[in-house]
Amino acid sequence: MKALINHKRSNRKLSTLVENRTTYNAEYAELNIYETHITAEQVSLKFDFPIIASMLTGKKVMHLEGFNAFDFFPGESVVMPTHKEMVIDFPVATKSKPTQCLALGIDAFKIEEVVGKFNHNVTIENENNTWNLDATTSHLINNTAVNHLIERLTYTFTNTNTSKDVLLDLMIQELIVRLLQTKAKSLITNDSPIFSDTRIGTVIKFIKDNLTNKDISVDQLAKKAYMSTSHFHKQFKNTLGISPIDYINSEKIKFSKQLIKTSQNLRMSEIAFKSGFNNTSYFNRQFKKMEMMTPQQFKASISK
Repeated sequence: MKALINHKRSNRKLSTLVENRTTYNAEYAELNIYETHITAEQVSLKFDFPIIASMLTGKKVMHLEGFNAFDFFPGESVVMPTHKEMVIDFPVATKSKPTQCLALGIDAFKIEEVVGKFNHNVTIENENNTWNLDATTSHLINNTAVNHLIERLTYTFTNTNTSKDVLLDLMIQELIVRLLQTKAKSLITNDSPIFSDTRIGTVIKFIKDNLTNKDISVDQLAKKAYMSTSHFHKQFKNTLGISPIDYINSEKIKFSKQLIKTSQNLRMSEIAFKSGFNNTSYFNRQFKKMEMMTPQQFKASISK
């Protein structure tokens, strides 16, 4: 991504040192790449359409309604509704190392169309079918699926391809679905009262209440949801973007990290057992898969 942006930078005309903008258009979307070459404060931006903004290089300090001011780094994104203001500080931008960010705007009609399809696919007998990208702002950190999609979208926007519009349309639909799944996962797993009494919400509560149980199965969860195993698995993954087993393991790994932080004298095999894993090798594999490091490396990283 960095090489791509640097290559494109050489072809741009610099008209301003703060938020110099280059725009690429598609049928249902607009990609804006911003570069700032000097330190600046209280720069205001608003858009006439919903956008997802992602950092590419450098650092910003974001001031958004509903959030305390926060540092904004590469790998992070914010989802902004129409006409919502973002106020930005640029503490480290220089001419040789500009701060770079992209803002992807998506046509509200396209969002409505994809949201309708999503709700149709995840509904469970009139439950779980009121998802939308509403008037609230979201801050996404380390969302790998969204980051990969934004990289692909940026590459496709900024390069000539005979199938460009078709590819962008498919990727934009996928991005909207990923954002809906991210929102669903956040609301359901944080016990939002809107969804706590739904079948998926009930299953999530059961998993949390029985997290250290080594025998939780998809069959058992499907029975809790009064659904067949195959249908439950499909609806769970469609809604949250993750399989039931992967969700259970992610919650167990989260629990194990707390144990590692607070129980320095426990052996790793004990941590694995207390976190609901049957054996240490499976625990190690799942930990590395989700955290990109082994449990021992994580322990060493917090001991420094």
